[in-house]
Amino acid sequence: MTEAPVIELRDVYKSFGSNEVLKGVDLLVENDTSAVVMGGSGSGKSVLIKHIVGLLNPDKGQIIVNGKRVDQLVGDELDTVRLTIGYLFQSGALFDSMTVYENLDFFLERHSSDSESERAERIMETLSWVGLPEKRDEFPAQLSGGQKKRIALARAIIMEPEILLYDEPTTGLDPVSVRSVSELIVKLREEKGVTSVTITHDLLCAEIIADSIHFLHEGRFLTSGSLDEVRRYNHAAIATFFGN
Repeated sequence: MTEAPVIELRDVYKSFGSNEVLKGVDLLVENDTSAVVMGGSGSGKSVLIKHIVGLLNPDKGQIIVNGKRVDQLVGDELDTVRLTIGYLFQSGALFDSMTVYENLDFFLERHSSDSESERAERIMETLSWVGLPEKRDEFPAQLSGGQKKRIALARAIIMEPEILLYDEPTTGLDPVSVRSVSELIVKLREEKGVTSVTITHDLLCAEIIADSIHFLHEGRFLTSGSLDEVRRYNHAAIATFFGN
């Protein structure tokens, strides 16, 4: 029996007023795989992944996560699904007034039954996993861009989610930091079995992390496949994006 996809979008439409953003998007993401969504600015990439976690509801279509119709869930049922999903925001979205440790503890204290000592152990294990245990008492303003991304990633995985959504995880980083963050994303898939959807325009990041690339243009996927397959697809939007 074929295993059901972890994430499935079926014929998804979304408009904001007269602006039609998604116009019939279909997407399948299998268990333990890394899907990457690419496309030009304004093509609807961020709108797409916000549907997966229920931050937006489609005008038409279905959003299915682990067999549940996210677009039909409300209240506690939606919150239960959201706790299985980690979300790495483009800006990192760390709380500036909290230390690194407090940023991670914020979610554990509210959403886990761990004791204070158990939370402390979990936080330090997670900081060690992203290679920054020594930053526990620093504030976000004291961190470099790459360090902020890695701490934001630590916060996204502190609840041990099954799924991770990354919105431009390497934006603004130098090539060394791009590789470091990208390799952490691969490590999450390989060591923790995390299924992910990543929005990126960064070709190095995509090359490192992607099992499949999906190119979004004018509200629909033009093509899907490996990075080389998508790059070779004969369409003006793809030629412009890749500088072909």
